[in-house]
This record gives sequence, C-alpha cells and structure tokens, in this order.
Amino acid sequence: MIERISIADIATFDTTPEILGGLSQFNFLFGSNGTGKTTISRVIADEDNYPYCNVKWKGGTKLQPMVYNRDFVELNFNQSEELKGVFTLGEKQVDTLTKIDTAKEELNALTVKLQGLNHTLQGADGAGGKRAELTALEGSFKEKCWTQKQKHDDKLKGAFEGYRNSAEKFKEKVLQESASNSATLLSLEYLEKTSASVFGQDPMTEKTVAVIDATKLLDHETNPILEKVVVGKADVDIAVMIKKLGNSDWVREGRPFYNANDEICPFCQQSTDEAFAKSLNDYFDETFEADSQAIDCLLTNYKTDASRVQQQIVLIIEDPSRFLDVEKLRSEKELLDSKITINIQRLSGKKKEASRVIELESVSNVVEAISSLIEAANKLINEHNQMVANITTERSKLTAQVWKFVLGELKSDLSSYQAERNSLDKAIKSLTEQISTATEDSRKKELEIRELEKQMTSVQPTIDGINAILTCFGFQGFSVAKTANGSNYKLIRADGSEAHQTLSEGERTFVTFLYFYHLLKGSDSESGVTNDRIIVFDDPVSSLDSDILFIVSSLIKELFDEVRAGTGHIKQVFVLTHNVYFHKEVTFNPNRRGEAMKEETFWIIRKPSLVTKVEKHLSNPINTSYELLWSEVRNPDRSNLTIQNTLRRILENYFKILGGVDPDEITGKFEGKEKMICKSLFSWVNDGSHYVQDDLYVTINSSTVESYLKVFRAIFDKQGHFAHYEMMMGDALVESVHD
Repeated sequence: MIERISIADIATFDTTPEILGGLSQFNFLFGSNGTGKTTISRVIADEDNYPYCNVKWKGGTKLQPMVYNRDFVELNFNQSEELKGVFTLGEKQVDTLTKIDTAKEELNALTVKLQGLNHTLQGADGAGGKRAELTALEGSFKEKCWTQKQKHDDKLKGAFEGYRNSAEKFKEKVLQESASNSATLLSLEYLEKTSASVFGQDPMTEKTVAVIDATKLLDHETNPILEKVVVGKADVDIAVMIKKLGNSDWVREGRPFYNANDEICPFCQQSTDEAFAKSLNDYFDETFEADSQAIDCLLTNYKTDASRVQQQIVLIIEDPSRFLDVEKLRSEKELLDSKITINIQRLSGKKKEASRVIELESVSNVVEAISSLIEAANKLINEHNQMVANITTERSKLTAQVWKFVLGELKSDLSSYQAERNSLDKAIKSLTEQISTATEDSRKKELEIRELEKQMTSVQPTIDGINAILTCFGFQGFSVAKTANGSNYKLIRADGSEAHQTLSEGERTFVTFLYFYHLLKGSDSESGVTNDRIIVFDDPVSSLDSDILFIVSSLIKELFDEVRAGTGHIKQVFVLTHNVYFHKEVTFNPNRRGEAMKEETFWIIRKPSLVTKVEKHLSNPINTSYELLWSEVRNPDRSNLTIQNTLRRILENYFKILGGVDPDEITGKFEGKEKMICKSLFSWVNDGSHYVQDDLYVTINSSTVESYLKVFRAIFDKQGHFAHYEMMMGDALVESVHD
C-alpha cells in the first residue's frame, strides 16, 4: 500500500513538492479539469519516469499499480480495434486453485516478514530501526570524544593536529588509538608542561609522495591477444564464404539480430534451417568465444588499471608536496591521459572487430618521467625529514602519551560504545541476511504462482461478464467477442460487423471502463492474475449520462467492499474526479459520522496562480457544486484569475432560485466604482447565462479582489439576505473582507 506521494517539478506542480501523506485504503481527490489529477495518476502508474517525484510504499513492498486514466484509454482502446484478453482464474481445477491460495498465503507471509524485518532494520520511514540506533550511538560517542578535545585543546592542541576541525575525524582517531596505543599513561600536568616546549614552531617532517605503480598497466601493452586475428572456425561450411568476403566481424555483429528474429535472416527476412544455425554456432566456437572474452577482459582491466594510475596522480596533484614540480607532473599527466584515451579507443575497436590487429601506444616513457619526478621529490623530502628527525621523535612520543590520557578519560564511554556497536553490527548483519533470504524466497514463490496461474487461466469469463453488464443496462447495439486468435477481444454489432469505430463517446467510455474493471480481477497475460495491486480511477465518468454514472460508481463501491473484506487482490484505491455528483455517489458511506473514517482520506486539488496545490481535509469537502463555489470564496489562497466568475456563479445560482430579481434595482443601490463592480457581477442577465457551469470571466488584479469581495458581501446585505452570507462564509466571515 502507498503511504505517501511527493510530486514536484512536473506539469503544473512547482519545484517545492506537494505531499499526499497519511494515505489510507480509500483516497478521494476532487479537482477541476486541468488542476493536475492525471499527473498524480501517472506518477502512481510509473514513478520511475518522474525523477523529482516519490512514492513511498508500506514496508518498502511495491504492489502492482493499475491506473484508469486517458493514457489507459488511448493505449487500450484508441490505438487498436482489439483489446488484450483479460485472463482470469477458472473454477474447475480445485487442486490448482488450492495450490495457488496456499502459495499466495506463503507469499503474503513472506511479505509481512519482509516488512517486519525492514521496519526493524530501518523503521517505517527509512530513518529508524537498528540503523538509526547505530547512527545515534555514533553521534553520541562522537560528542563525548569532541568534549574531550574541546576540554584540552588549548594546551594539548599540538597532539590533536589534523583532528581539531572535525568531530568525526577526532572520534575515528580515538578508535584507532584504542586499538594500537601502548604509550605510558602520564599526568595531565606533565603533558601540558611538556607540550608547551615540544610543540613549538620548529620545522615539521614532510609526508613522502606516494609512488606510482603502473606495472599492470604496462603489462597490457604486450598482451598476445592484441596481435591475434580472431575469426571463427575454419572447417565450418560457411567459413569459406566468410573468409572470402572478409566479413567475420560483420557476421558476428549480426548474430544477436538473427537470434532475436527467431532465426529469420534480419536482412532478407527468409527463414533458415537448423543446419545454417548450427554452422553459425560452430563457426564461432569455444576458441573464438574465449578470444573474444580475452579481448573484453583486456579492455576492462586496461580501463581499471589506467583509472587507478590516473587517480593516484590526481590525488598527488590535489595535495602536492612543496618539494614536487607539480606543473611538470600536470604536463606529464595530460600526455598520459591522451595515450590512455587512444589505447581505450583502439581496444574498443578490437572488441568490435576482433579480427583487427592493433598496437597500443606505450606509456612506459611517460610513466618513467612521472616516477622520476616523484623520486626526485621524495629524495628532497627524505633529506628534510632527516633534518627534523629528532624533534619529530619527541613530538610523536608525546602525541601518543596525550592520546593515551584521552583514552583513559573515555575508558567507560569507549567500553560501552564498543559493546553496543558490536551488538548493533551483529543485528544489522543478521537482518540484512534475513531480508536477502526472504526476498529471494518471495521471488521464487512469485514464479511458482505464475506457473500455477498459466495452468488454469481463461479470457472467456471476462467476455461473459462485460456482455452481461451491457445487456443488463440496455446496451443492445454491441457486445464483446473473442478474436480469431482466441486471446484478444473485439467489439461487434448484432450482425457481426465491427463496432469499434462507430461507438458513441459515452459507449466508448463505458465499455473501456468495464474492460478495466474486469482487468482488476485478472491480468492481460496468463500470469499475474493473483498479484496484489493498488487501483487508480482518474475521472472514469467523462461523457457518461447520470444513469451510467450511477452504474460506474456502484461497481467501484463493490470493489470497496472487496477491499474491506480482504477477499480480493486489491489493497488500496484512489478515485480522482471533477464531477461533483460522481464524487458524492462514490464517497457515500452511511457509517461515516462527520469526519473521515480511518479507512479513507479526502483531498482537494486546486491551481491558484497556475500552480497545483493539494489540500487534505478531515471530512468530505464536497457537498454540492454551490457549496464548492463558496469554499473557493472562503479560501484565503483563492485564485485571482477566476474569483470574479466564482462570485457571479454564486449570485446567479442563489438569486435565480429566489426569482423576481431585478439586477438594475440592485445595481442602483451602489455608487461609483462599486456600481460598476456590481453591474459586472450581474452580467449573466445580459449574457444569457443560465448555468452555474458557464465559464465567463474577466481577469482582475490582486489589488481589486478586495473590492469585488466587498461588493459581493454588500449585495447580500442590501437585499436582506446577509444571514445566508454569514452561514456560507462561516469562520471566514471576519477575515474575508476588511470594511
């Protein structure tokens, strides 16, 4: 089940993520067209396609997402006159069904086990569990070590050199010293007094430059495979032709296409016999494959060894010794890099055309030059270090004694830390191994279930189910039938003619929904019928009349009952819509008392200032379309783009219900600018607007919004209906308008 969805930087969603958190079994999202509902459904369908979005699954276990949106309609209905068959389990093979049920129970048990193990290892949100305990332990011990550093830093800082600016490095040094320090434990007074004289401004020893070892890299230059012409076996019947044409590499490159094309020639599209296939395989014999593997290994090893040498040089350049000619080293490295690049290109060519004979550019001269630079630098460093050897010995000795003192003060903390660390390491290792084992067991169990499903799946029950619903609700003009291949569907008229292209928009929508509805209980292949899944319905009632809308909502609510009872494979449902009536039907629950039940969540999707915003509600936020208009007025984050039209719709809906409204009389009660605003709000009289859904509006700037809201309020007040205004504004009454 999905616990949390984060959506950002896609379509109308801003770079700051919008979060749908605390999701439950049933999740209802209401929003106008164009607000971003389909984007949410697409993220759920394939989260990997949206790098800035994230879907968090319970226990890290991803279920199969099945999404009904316009992408599903386009893919399954508009692009082809045939629908993929929906395979469902038969009911006659009781033994196999029992085996599937048993395997599913075992798989579910493994899933629960994995969730428990992951929860223990890393917590529900990935930031807890044993890993979090280890992180907390490391942080606590690090603070204790750092406290010692701060306590003695003023007088013993010479011994802490290299570890004074990082609490993590200081902690690691404590652990390192605890394993190897054998110095004598002395008093703090002695250490502070001695440090004052030993850690002075005398010269310090220099670290020698790391020697570059390019032996392996140089050895590759004499690899015998470079000069070997790698071709196939000469005594195979097709070898003469290949040799004559000199196209051994060309044939080798074409083999994968030949194999992928079911042994049909990918060029002439002619079938070949087994003898030809055998000749191809015999020509590229074990010797050829071994030589090809040798080329691959050489290329891989060359890249690895070259990268290692290059990285060693980079590290030297990034932290150069003052005795090293860094500019000369950079120049030699550039020469080395260019030769390595050329050699990799040649080896890649050899890999592609194994019959080519190549020779690598030797890097021995440049390696020798680099080694000479390092050797010269180290000679100077050794001379310098010899000079400061005596003072360094004293400082080294005192440093060890200081760390021994620090270890003494941390003795109790260090002992506790090491004991807890060992325990946590063992626990994490054990959990990791158990997770790996359970994951593999789950994979094997899924394979077992798929094999069992293949033994007893059929597409006919779905045909019968869809046709039964079509007939039951008066769709007599067409039906679903099996295609000639026996595994797909087509839509036909009573006379057997194709009906796909002649269906009305409503018929297309309904039959596509029925197809998806039955797909929820099966699969479009012989396996996967019993996969646990989460379902998304994105505006499934577009172009449907009220009767069919009721049917669709009833079918969806039947799925809700299955989810509640745990009798099917659906574990979670999302319903996204812009249709108020459908939303009311599908969300109706006689057991709900005001606030949302534990099993459900409610959301409003809005697009103020052209950016999508998602708002969670503690109860069903949609009562009627009229109430929805008022909620827009109450919302302080209302859209300036559409507020004038929203106010006009409310006035039209309310005052037309009353009847006998004289807009000119109402307008006459205002003066100046307010009179013009009032007149614009009653423009529906002249525009001939008769429906709340009309979308006539004039964009107004944010600076004039308050004026419109003030006049809107005054209209109700002047007409003696301010009580209705108070009721609809509720708690937002004071904040909405500043008199």
